[in-house]
Amino acid sequence: MSHLAPKPPEPVRVTTLGDLLLDVIVHLEGPLVVGDDRPATTRACAGGQAANVAAWASVSGATARYVGKRGDDEAGEIVEHELAGYGVTVAGPRVGRTGIVVSIAESADRSMASDRGSAPDLAPDELTRDWFDSDVFFISGYALMRQPIGAAAMRAAQLARSFGATVALDLATWTLFDDTFRERVQQLAPDLVFANEREHDEFGEFDCRWIVKRGANGVLVDGVAYPALPTSVVDPTGAGDAFAGGFLAGGVTLGLDAAARCCAKLGAMP
Repeated sequence: MSHLAPKPPEPVRVTTLGDLLLDVIVHLEGPLVVGDDRPATTRACAGGQAANVAAWASVSGATARYVGKRGDDEAGEIVEHELAGYGVTVAGPRVGRTGIVVSIAESADRSMASDRGSAPDLAPDELTRDWFDSDVFFISGYALMRQPIGAAAMRAAQLARSFGATVALDLATWTLFDDTFRERVQQLAPDLVFANEREHDEFGEFDCRWIVKRGANGVLVDGVAYPALPTSVVDPTGAGDAFAGGFLAGGVTLGLDAAARCCAKLGAMP
């Protein structure tokens, strides 16, 4: 009588929709001085919330696909090549110019200036149904704040649900919340919502499964607190995206591990 080893579980299939941008990370050695110079360490790499989540999901064991519009310029080639290098399938049109985000980090604080390029121009008729054959479909909240990408995100969620996917949303940034954004979130009816504490409080009551990111204090998942893992913080840029990618791939432990690894290096990608 043969004893076969149990078949390992299939990896979670994650599809994300949103931005694939060029991130310029500036890590300051001290506060900026108006009208003068300040030493810094810089890095240019692929970024964008949806791309970050896909990359971290992939390196955390998931099968990952990113969907979005990026430019047909040299920057677009660079960021697509880097994202594919993490094992992510990249889908969507290359038209126009690739967006650039400048992230300035000083200790554990960061500030960003964002130019999203052609990313918000993704339209519903540019989507292919098979791109959304997945277990989890993640939407960056930035995608619901502009058109036509907002309509594309809604259509993509319908396609993903036709395959039985769970729909997850990250609220992205509380500073851009308005009535239109809240209405779109209500229409989307995501099963799972990622938010930091400020985003959660500013958005208000909403019936979903909340994942609240609390920075150095860890996360709240279904109202249960989980502490952050010890790490040496170099740059917090993208730590929330890393957590989301790890969480979608395999739960809280993988998410916290990804966030700790992200904080210990410069830049948001693995």
